[in-house]
Order: sequence, then structure tokens, then C-alpha cells
Amino acid sequence: MLATAHFLALVALIAPHVSAQQTGVHPISGRRFAAVMAAAGADWLDRPERELEEAPDEALNIIGIKKGSTVADVGAGSGYMTVRLSKRVGANGVVYAVDIQQAMLDLLDKRLKAGRIGNVRPVLGVPDDPNLPANAIDLAILVDVYHEFSQPQAMLRRLHDALKPGAKLVLLEYRKEDPSIPIRPEHKMSVAEAKMELEPEGFRLGRVDDGLPRQHVLIFTRR
Repeated sequence: MLATAHFLALVALIAPHVSAQQTGVHPISGRRFAAVMAAAGADWLDRPERELEEAPDEALNIIGIKKGSTVADVGAGSGYMTVRLSKRVGANGVVYAVDIQQAMLDLLDKRLKAGRIGNVRPVLGVPDDPNLPANAIDLAILVDVYHEFSQPQAMLRRLHDALKPGAKLVLLEYRKEDPSIPIRPEHKMSVAEAKMELEPEGFRLGRVDDGLPRQHVLIFTRR
């Protein structure tokens, strides 16, 4: 009953704030794309419960963020993970914070100014291109966002171009294999779906870590 109540609460909170996009279906996996959350729903990204539900610092421990590295936070939103990444890469590192909504980047900018964070570069992307520099990224991380891509194949090809050879592309996605996780099915992904969709675009699944409360950590390598 608690899980059901939480699920309904999430639906009620998120539904008014998704964009008006028409969702499509991935041609390989048959997975239906989720609608993108609009900036009006950004408070959900910073909800206090997220620490328990997603354990963000443990997620970054699992991934391993190197000092001085260049990281892309794709689908950065209001910057919940961006600020954590900025600390991990340190003063000699760079975080490209990519979002396709300028309103999200405006919220991020306020956060960066309030925290006096200087190693983050906000980037306005588009649905088929993150607008990142070529062959420049050591690690790209997509937290609860890949399932919302309306043009995932095109976006993955652009991300492939932006990553250095052998660089990592990491997806954090709610586990579709577990029906007890209280979030809408289209906002979950299975390991099989991720592998099916990413490997044809030049990535190899090297590691799956299910140590987080609700999410897969899917670590791909750029081939």
C-alpha cells in the first residue's frame, strides 16, 4: 500500500509538468519514450527523498570520477548532480552541464552563482545533439534522462563523437525489472533494453551495478 501511494503521489506531481511532446517508440527495442519533464517540475529533481531513493553520492562512488577529468552531465536539469560532479572533478576539471531547456539552465545558473562554482559550463542542447566538443569528454553521465530522449539514436551518435576513445557513457535508470519500484513504467529501463539500444551506436556494456536502492548503474565504453 505504501508503494502504491508513493507511486500515485509521483504521478500527481510529475504529470502536470511534463512537456507537450508526442512520445515515440524505439525502432530496435520497441520501448516507448517518456515525455520530458518541463522546468516547472524542477522541484521534483531536488526533493529531499531523492537522497534515500537514489543515493547520488554512492552512485558517483560506483562510477568513479577522476580529479581533473572532463565530464558531461547530459540532462543536467537544475544541477542536482552537476554540483556533485563539480566537486569530484576539482578545480582542474570541467563539467559540461547539458540540457535542452533554457529554463532548466537558468535554474542551474542560479545554483552555480549561489555556490560560487566556476568549473561548470552550461550547454544548451537540442533533442538530437548535446552540442558538446568533439573528442573531448572523459565521461558522460545521464541520470534518469536517457529514457526521455525523443531521438535517442541521433543523440547517442553525437555523444559518441564527443567522447574520447575508450571513454565511459553511464546511464542511471530506474530498474524496469522490479515492478515494486514506484514510478511510471516509461520512466524505467531494463538492462536488456539499454544494451539493445546503445551497443549498435558504438558502445559496449562493460558493467552493471545494482547496488543503489532503485536504479541500475549501466557503464558503457565508447568503442
